[in-house]
Amino acid sequence: MPIFVRAVVVVAIVLAFPAAALAGTSALQPFPTNLDTVADSSQATGLRVDLPLPSCTARPSDCADDAMLNSLDGFNIQPRITIPFSGPIDLSTVSSANIFLVGPGDHVVGINQAVWEPLTNTLSVESDEQLAQDSTYLLVVTSGVHDANGDPLDTTSFRHDLNFGQTKDPAAKAYRKALLDSLSSAFAGGANPSEIADASLFTTQSITALSEKVRDQIRSAPAPTANFNLGPSGSRTVFANVPGLSINWNRQTTVAGPLSTAGVPVFLTHFPYAGSIAKIAYGSFASPNYENSSQIIPPVGTLTGVPAVQSVNHLVFTLFVPSGPTPAGGWPVAVFGHGFTDSMNGAPWVVASSLAHAGIATIAINVVGHGFGSASTYTVTPPAGTPVTFAAGGRGIDQNGNGTIDSTEGVNAAGGSLVASRDGLRQTVFDLVGLVHMLQSGVDVNGDGSPDLSTSRIYYSGQSFGGIYGVELLGLEPTIHAGVPNVPGGPIVEIARLSPSFRPLVGIALITRSPSLYNTTPHDAFFTNFNENMPLRNLPLVVDTVSGAAAIQEYVDNSEWAQQSGNPEGWAPYISMPVILQFARGDKTVPNPTTTRIIRAGNLAGRTTLFRNDLAHAAFGTSSNPHTFLTNVGPPGTLFAVEAQAQIAVFFASDGAVTIDPDGAAPYFEMPTSMLPEDLAYIP
Repeated sequence: MPIFVRAVVVVAIVLAFPAAALAGTSALQPFPTNLDTVADSSQATGLRVDLPLPSCTARPSDCADDAMLNSLDGFNIQPRITIPFSGPIDLSTVSSANIFLVGPGDHVVGINQAVWEPLTNTLSVESDEQLAQDSTYLLVVTSGVHDANGDPLDTTSFRHDLNFGQTKDPAAKAYRKALLDSLSSAFAGGANPSEIADASLFTTQSITALSEKVRDQIRSAPAPTANFNLGPSGSRTVFANVPGLSINWNRQTTVAGPLSTAGVPVFLTHFPYAGSIAKIAYGSFASPNYENSSQIIPPVGTLTGVPAVQSVNHLVFTLFVPSGPTPAGGWPVAVFGHGFTDSMNGAPWVVASSLAHAGIATIAINVVGHGFGSASTYTVTPPAGTPVTFAAGGRGIDQNGNGTIDSTEGVNAAGGSLVASRDGLRQTVFDLVGLVHMLQSGVDVNGDGSPDLSTSRIYYSGQSFGGIYGVELLGLEPTIHAGVPNVPGGPIVEIARLSPSFRPLVGIALITRSPSLYNTTPHDAFFTNFNENMPLRNLPLVVDTVSGAAAIQEYVDNSEWAQQSGNPEGWAPYISMPVILQFARGDKTVPNPTTTRIIRAGNLAGRTTLFRNDLAHAAFGTSSNPHTFLTNVGPPGTLFAVEAQAQIAVFFASDGAVTIDPDGAAPYFEMPTSMLPEDLAYIP
């Protein structure tokens, strides 16, 4: 049952048996707890989540959510911890000194983002840092927490519950023994076990296991071959980038009807460095697809399970080859990942000239669900030659059956599943692992039988969504030499909740649940006025008297939990190559607190570049939303875009050895930055 309902039941029990309250205020069973698991030898953790399901008739959305969470092998690595009490408490005593976690190696983790719900006498907190995957943690609540009268919490109830004979259930007995054995760890947090008023033992989920299995499958198979013969009758699709070259993108935006034509920005290949790109090549390669028809990767045991290939994707890529003689060993290559709603016809074209000027080729594919429908085509018209039309590699689908194919349709799991974009992101990463495998096997662009691209010097950069799945790629694929995620953030639900651009997506998800969780009546036209009443990090405790806010908080936590294996925050600790993380102050699309989660999780503060748009906006009138500072090459942001691109180009050209401050002594870029903002700082 959901945690907030559980808390109401606990309070009702206390009220029904007032004698229990005479012993003093006590803490009751916290969540998460391994009491809500079952043993499962197929999982890396040795267990699987086993939440009690609510009525699937009365609460079908909650039932579907819990069923999905029950496929996981542990709890959230950034958990929302709920602690019900038998009565009110002194909120000034809620601190990391009195409530904390102890993990592997007696590492102590405090609490943050505290919320008190007086209706149910329930405290909710988040762990102050991301927890390790596949690890068991002890949650400790000490008698340093006081009741509303200023008296320490009662410790006798907790001790009574641990006495032998309190349960005959074998699983509960095993849990009680494990909890007793772990209590001495409380010393690490400065608490004597005699001061423990409540405790819980829980195991975190695996994050990397399935993706590592898929990576190993892809890399153990023969490398895919690049096919540059996509034109009619197998004609080559490698074009000289000369004045007058024209490329049209014929987009399938509807299931039936004509294609919608838009020009591809060929002119951008000549900015800021005219003549830096010699060839624009289109190719394809085969990539195993692990998503089923519902856009979900079927779960398997994280220890012994084998991910199954569901089908094969034939992906189209765009390649920009630098001008000049091919260097010994071939051109180094930067894989560039585009953002949400974008495609390989957008951001990669803006950065390719800067990279080519530094002797770096650029290659890009479409993200799952992007690039519109599979019937989309390109028509390339050389200045002196016949137009060539061929498949454009669109990956969008009409998922909702309304006859249209939107710019991101298909990246999320079908039917409003809690999985959301998790598996679309993971599949995109798998496609990029295959692309890297292809590059490492040698790619012959000219058709002369010799590789033209380096088989070793391979890099990654990506913007926004491309930064998000890029962090996972960099954590998963250690053979990439260096990486620059630009404006990444996570988890996705937090980005959407805090961003003015994406908040409607959360509102729609809330109002379409059964029963609805939207807690403001009437809702606004854009579904943004719901009230989750959640504080940002390092702010004072919030007393939550907003009806329905606790249920939304739980939904947000469950979404984060369900999607963690596709969350860049979860992958940041596993990045082993040199990286630079670029982000902008006051980003309204990927808010700063979601970026700093990645930075803290990966210990990347010393490798972070911050664009001070607050200063640039005041001085030059740059956009109030600096999210696209890397690719916004129009004035007044032109210089800042070129400088940010130059930082990436120099970094890759030096094989990750040289990191420049993009604007030198000027104040608009900080590298490394001393500012890791936990606030939004939006410019109106």
